[in-house]
Amino acid sequence: MTYPALKALHLIFVVSWFAGLFYIFRLFVYHIQNWDEPRTRHVLGTMERRLLSYIMLPAAVGTVFLGVSLIYQNAGLLYAGWLWIKLLFVGLLLAYHGAAWWTHLEMSRGRRPLSERSCRIINEVPTVALIAISLLAFLKPF
Repeated sequence: MTYPALKALHLIFVVSWFAGLFYIFRLFVYHIQNWDEPRTRHVLGTMERRLLSYIMLPAAVGTVFLGVSLIYQNAGLLYAGWLWIKLLFVGLLLAYHGAAWWTHLEMSRGRRPLSERSCRIINEVPTVALIAISLLAFLKPF
């Protein structure tokens, strides 16, 4: 596959992954707000599981796989300082994704591992990461 085609596919997977990253902790906020309503909690739990399993996981795997493919095709990127900082933010997003899985599993077990306020604050992490990653990828400052 050509480098521009890989780059385009990588971007498509990144956008899909970010859609889920932006939404998952918002669902947790609603879940916590409706903790005493079993039917609503069930619906929100189903939405969380489907988002994590059918959108976020495949998008994250595709993002990482295509990102590695891009680096493989252009090994000179490994000498670019900006790439390593970008990869640090990607690692942060993978940890965020893992935290979302953990939060969903805890809530599905009837536990509230985080407060509504915590979920609202955590929900801002992907925005900060997106800004940093975009600036690094497009400006290549180092």
